[in-house]
Amino acid sequence: MQDKGKKKLVIVESPAKASTIKRILGNSYEVVASMGHVVDLPKSRFGVKMDDFSPEFVIIPKKEKIVEKLKSLSKGKEVLLASDMDREGEAIAWHIARLLGILGNEKRIVFSEITPRAIKEAVKNPRRIDMNKVKAQLARRILDRIVGYSISPILWRSMKSILSAGRVQSATLKLVCDREKERYLFKPEKYLKAFVYVDDIKFEFFEYDGKRVKKVSKEIVDELRNL
Repeated sequence: MQDKGKKKLVIVESPAKASTIKRILGNSYEVVASMGHVVDLPKSRFGVKMDDFSPEFVIIPKKEKIVEKLKSLSKGKEVLLASDMDREGEAIAWHIARLLGILGNEKRIVFSEITPRAIKEAVKNPRRIDMNKVKAQLARRILDRIVGYSISPILWRSMKSILSAGRVQSATLKLVCDREKERYLFKPEKYLKAFVYVDDIKFEFFEYDGKRVKKVSKEIVDELRNL
């Protein structure tokens, strides 16, 4: 499991996981936490090119020291990216791999429980970063920015409070509003319905818009007349 003479660096998200995994793997491994995301879209500007939807990522303020620490610790070591196994964790691993210059040769490990068996098994079986998960996270983040930056200022002007809009709540609110509009415009109409059963054959009659309609085929009626 270990390459003699070459220490390995495991990068996780939280310090609590780091200390536990360090105890499991031993002295041949150094385990450090990224403290979640280390890069994001800039807060002071839009950060998305609308012609091709490409994002402009920057190191999150106050995360510069963490990035420098990761770069320093990774020198001369084999890096194992062990962020969470969801799409956010996959994106964190991708961003860190880019910053460390190991993207394309990265080693990604995942585990669903922090036990000696699960951790050691994950270390034995590293994989590449799952770009489908990364793209899903990027799409979510970019949509949040596009919708939020477009609609939130309108809320600030009209609601006079600090509100924000996003890709989920904004679309959901539109569905609710559309449904409420349908309810408001609905005009009730008189509708009567009656059922008649003859020898297990169901006849259905209803009245709509002042017209009496019988829902039964002519073939059935002719067949009943010939009984």
